Amino acid sequence: YRAGTPTHETSLETWDFMFNLNARSAFVMSRAVVPPMLAQGSGRIIHTAARAALAGTANHSAYNASKSVVMRLVESMSAEYKHRGLTVNCVLPGTIDTPQNRADTPDADTTRWVTPEAIADVFVFLASDAGSAITGAAVPVYGRS
Repeated sequence: YRAGTPTHETSLETWDFMFNLNARSAFVMSRAVVPPMLAQGSGRIIHTAARAALAGTANHSAYNASKSVVMRLVESMSAEYKHRGLTVNCVLPGTIDTPQNRADTPDADTTRWVTPEAIADVFVFLASDAGSAITGAAVPVYGRS
């Protein structure tokens, strides 16, 4: 993760890093798994976007934009494959309660952060038979915000 600078101070290296990390990886993974899923007539693709994909925030343009691309990819793929047995969704976590995030922001109110386990529960649901009717969704997982 790289952020913290205004757009005009964001290096092309940082921009490319964030797009490779978030958008390109989602695209490359999707391209790899769709053919075998189509061959078997079913499959679930679940990407991780972020709450930040919904609205820009100061000093995070590369991150926000790259996560927005993941949402648009999910929407496009859902439209392409929904009648072919595939579901394509993404999860939008808020700030995740991890040791690294706590170390990076020691004064933050962590009571509103979402646990990794809560995010995993959403992935499990979307991958299950119970989630089979959901496609093209961006599921918010914001904790107690």
